[in-house]
Amino acid sequence: MAYPRPTLSQLRQQALQDVVSGGIPGVVAVLRFSVLYVLAMVLAGLAWLHYGYIDWVSLQSVPWTATDEYLAAWGALKGVYRKGATAATGTATFPATGTSTIPAGTQFALQGGVLATATAESVTADGTTVVSWTASTSGSAGNVTLGTIATLSSPVPGIQTSGTVTGVTVSGADIEDEDDFRTRVMDAFQAQGEDGKQADYVDWAEAVTGVTRAWCVGNGFGAGTVVVYVMLDEANAATGGFPVGTDGTAAGDPRYTTATGDQLTVANAIQAERPVTALVIVCAPIAQPVDFVITDLGTGDTTANHAAIKTALADMFRRKSAPGGTINPNDWQEAIAAIGLDSFEVQSPTDPVVGANQGSMPVLGTVSGADGVAW
Repeated sequence: MAYPRPTLSQLRQQALQDVVSGGIPGVVAVLRFSVLYVLAMVLAGLAWLHYGYIDWVSLQSVPWTATDEYLAAWGALKGVYRKGATAATGTATFPATGTSTIPAGTQFALQGGVLATATAESVTADGTTVVSWTASTSGSAGNVTLGTIATLSSPVPGIQTSGTVTGVTVSGADIEDEDDFRTRVMDAFQAQGEDGKQADYVDWAEAVTGVTRAWCVGNGFGAGTVVVYVMLDEANAATGGFPVGTDGTAAGDPRYTTATGDQLTVANAIQAERPVTALVIVCAPIAQPVDFVITDLGTGDTTANHAAIKTALADMFRRKSAPGGTINPNDWQEAIAAIGLDSFEVQSPTDPVVGANQGSMPVLGTVSGADGVAW
């Protein structure tokens, strides 16, 4: 059983009892404001701090309770490192006159308060100039959507001050959550070595900054192929967590179309780890929306409960859904029941939801009541 750490009150009582029982002539009680009483309280407090330090040391001595740099050290023993924050990158288009270009290093503001810097001189043709940019702020705070207004911080001759974001190459991701990092560290300690099994491909994909979920399908596109599906739930929240890019392989592999965007980032990371003959194809799952009709809420038919139901269903899909996977009625029944509603009935769907094909992943669609109005 676990060692019972004494409380501060218990230590104080023990210190006072030790003074009384210590054999000092004439001492049968300790007055509250006496020197002996004060010394007993001080010593009890010091002992309590020592117990706390030993308790903290015991937590850092094993990876499943370690925190901060100690957890990082445990991970380093297995070659697992916390994923750092990355900055979003993309392209923006501005109207241009003649052959005018935007110099590398030019700063411009993206709508929403995000600053970006041109990473190379823009390319001008047919009255427009296209510039590659990197957000000045690392993490998801630097993410923008297609069509976002871009405004040059200072005028550039021949270039209109206002343009638009026309491409997102890589989405920005925050530093990895410590609980997620701990899970990967524990997986590494429990693993039996890396030899190209399905779990290894999942681990290699999830080690990429921004990737929160991954699945591996052996021979998914034929003999010798390994298909890896990935999701970036936080970094790509604007797209429902789906990767931004096109499916394909790592750069330099001539056996298949080269991926772009998030898929290319993951494919390049796996390329250095995979068995040499495997053709790894990184793909985005195909969203398969599932609509819900929920009735019989009674007095619980409120806007707050509508939002709670949608949140519970979204969380259920994130935990249970997978490309080509199945979501069963008991999954959504349990998710909604956990809210604590007095009554509810899921009128639709009533049967298990199955991915239409290997890459199709059920996701939450619209949620409505008996009147058919989406919540």
